[in-house]
Amino acid sequence: MRKSKFTETQIVGMIKEAETSVPVPEMCRKHGVGQSTFYKWRSKYDGMEPMMFNA
Repeated sequence: MRKSKFTETQIVGMIKEAETSVPVPEMCRKHGVGQSTFYKWRSKYDGMEPMMFNA
């Protein structure tokens, strides 16, 4: 199985970005992600909070 070039934190961040005010097609173009991929991610990761690590 191919590994994603995005981390779970980045994916959750994109989902949160789409929930605010950015239209999904525009957000997908900005990040280079297909809309179908985004909707699959949303069904899998929706409801999660991005983890923030202080290094």
